Amino acid sequence: MERRGGTISTGVSRPGEREFLGGYDPVSFPPFAVTVDLAIFTIRAGLLAVLLVQRRDHPYQGYWALPGGFVRADESTDQAARRELAEETGVSVFAGHLEQLRTYSAPGRDPRMRVVSVAHVALAPDLPGVRPGGDAATARWWPVKDVGLDDTGDDELPLAFDHARILADARDWVRAKLEYTTLAAAFTGEPFTLADLRRVYVAVWGGAPDLTNFRRKVLGTEGFVVEAQRSPVAAGPAGGRPPLLYRRGPATTLHPPLLRPTEPRSAEPSPAVREDPP
Repeated sequence: MERRGGTISTGVSRPGEREFLGGYDPVSFPPFAVTVDLAIFTIRAGLLAVLLVQRRDHPYQGYWALPGGFVRADESTDQAARRELAEETGVSVFAGHLEQLRTYSAPGRDPRMRVVSVAHVALAPDLPGVRPGGDAATARWWPVKDVGLDDTGDDELPLAFDHARILADARDWVRAKLEYTTLAAAFTGEPFTLADLRRVYVAVWGGAPDLTNFRRKVLGTEGFVVEAQRSPVAAGPAGGRPPLLYRRGPATTLHPPLLRPTEPRSAEPSPAVREDPP
């Protein structure tokens, strides 16, 4: 087996295929573009924050939007997402978590032409301030709670295209992921204390998990965290034994889940990429 021209050739002749391809007309189908949109989350001042850019040009001139761009002819959607991530955050090597969310393909979602977007979620601690690039007039970190995803009043921040829906889906995805996985540690710089890790849940969920259950779950799940060292700083103003410091472990899932406080059990996150319903 060998790879030729980006495809895999088995070396087995397929009778008639060469003649078929010679007469195949790809422009017989309407053209459309593929983009990537990025919901980039970090925690700033104890709040879950998302990176938004203000559009400099039409369409939706002046509106806030998720960063992203068109997929180039020589790259995959994953490569495009990593390129856009580096351009928007200024981090050349992204050490956080990047994963596909879903595909958004409704006709009319972009007034320029038919555009299909593969949305991604990126999580990382301590992401720096941002500078606008490309077709952005400015860029900034917005507390997710200030975007008004659940509001319909005057305080709602108008987002371009269908980005309000994408951002709401991404936020709900992160909330659910923290129930069933160890992804919360992706928001923390290393080493961290259990108090640091618990503050991630407060920022994402809007409420703190029960302290006793939280400690039991984190320390009782093999590989959730790995003890690093004891902090040289005493705990509290009165001193006392300094807290232990931890690093992220190899575990990825939680079973049973760590449920959100005062909320019913959510559905387990769906596979990474799923199409819009018809």
